Amino acid sequence: MLLAFTALFSCKDNEKQEQLEQEEERTIAPVSNDALESAVIYEANIRQYSPEGTFDAFTEDIPQLKELGVKVIWLMPIYPISMKNRKATGDLSVEDIEDPEERKKYLGSYYAISDYTDINPEFGDFEDFENLVETAHENGMYVILDWVANHTGWDHKWIEEKPEFYHKNEEGQVTDPINPATGESWGWTDVAHLNFENEELHEAMGEEMKFWVEKYDVDGFRADVAGEVPTEFWESIVPQLKEIKPVFMLAESEDKDLFENAFDMGYNWEGHHIMNEMAQGKKTAKDWDAYMQKIDTTYQEDDYLMSFITNHDENSWNGTVKERMGDASETMLALTYTLPGMPLIYSGQEYDMDKRLLFFEKDTIPKEKGKVWPLLEKLGKLKNENKALHGAKEAASYENIETSEEEKILAFKREKDGAELIYIGNMSDESTSFSIKIEGDFEDYLSGETIEISEDKNMNLDPWQYFILINK
Repeated sequence: MLLAFTALFSCKDNEKQEQLEQEEERTIAPVSNDALESAVIYEANIRQYSPEGTFDAFTEDIPQLKELGVKVIWLMPIYPISMKNRKATGDLSVEDIEDPEERKKYLGSYYAISDYTDINPEFGDFEDFENLVETAHENGMYVILDWVANHTGWDHKWIEEKPEFYHKNEEGQVTDPINPATGESWGWTDVAHLNFENEELHEAMGEEMKFWVEKYDVDGFRADVAGEVPTEFWESIVPQLKEIKPVFMLAESEDKDLFENAFDMGYNWEGHHIMNEMAQGKKTAKDWDAYMQKIDTTYQEDDYLMSFITNHDENSWNGTVKERMGDASETMLALTYTLPGMPLIYSGQEYDMDKRLLFFEKDTIPKEKGKVWPLLEKLGKLKNENKALHGAKEAASYENIETSEEEKILAFKREKDGAELIYIGNMSDESTSFSIKIEGDFEDYLSGETIEISEDKNMNLDPWQYFILINK
């Protein structure tokens, strides 16, 4: 018994020593709210990021992302893609294409995963992935993986080995995801729908997630269609992940219940749609004010959302930033940086990308810096350094500022620890003269010029013109 106790304590000492050595080897502090308050997140589409479409090609550019204030890199799914039922277009499967050479160009959806613990050979190997994570950490950035818990590809081993993990129809056949409201397929025919009523699936899925945190030091996950997976699963696995190391969890959802015990941040989908509609003249600045009042009463004080003008879904399926937002594009981009929460950059956005990236085929983003890169540099620096833009669990305050043209002019103030910032934007395609209930001399952050504002003197803004004003 004495020998057993001695061995037990010796094992614990060894574990502590290994933990201390791992902490010493880290080149970045563990994920914390302090780091996330001032963070910019970058969505990396590895396949389309470069002509090579590899981890190595993306890793080379990580130091450049630092110039944009990026602190979190979200990697779109990096796992092998199923061949069975692989999509060629939104409606066509590669199995419908007879020409074998034509078939080869269709690489399938990243979200049809055949193995959660392997690497898509398109991108490289595990050594290349490790290098990417290490390079990100050396540059002060965390790496989170896109996690698709709702469904697998049709080649996944669970289809044969664990068919009880899946939803089935009346004939006992595994199904693709079904819309519960209509009983019809969502059209995601390249994936098989997992059934989380099976408790064994919870454990199996959790082990797959822990693999990446334990073995490859990833810093968290972005959960695809998070609200379609039972909240109980997320609330069970996240504490287990945090026992390994602190992690950052992003939900592709606005469901406030997900933030209670599982996720740190959700998607600002409703805000994004309102931005699109303001740019298209369908909604006004007053609609935005109503939305901000709504979320103020809907969410807990420490809940926060990711703001964006594009992402992989929006770009490929709904149109480029210019297609959706036109001349309002820059105004809306600046808005995403000045709101509470965290702003997103999607691969290619920094290079003024104005094309829809192919989703199932090889495509490549432009790599020439134009107008957007220097703007993102300035906005990223402001987000990183100005406490008035803190946006996570201890976010700076947000206060609407009254103007005489509430339908057209959006104005608000952010404030924290003595730092103040004011956003004023013309949310219309008409030149607008208005008065505003603030007084003083302010610095226009982007131009460096002094702006004098008084309540008894009208301001004039051209269509979609905006100011970001900071303390002098």
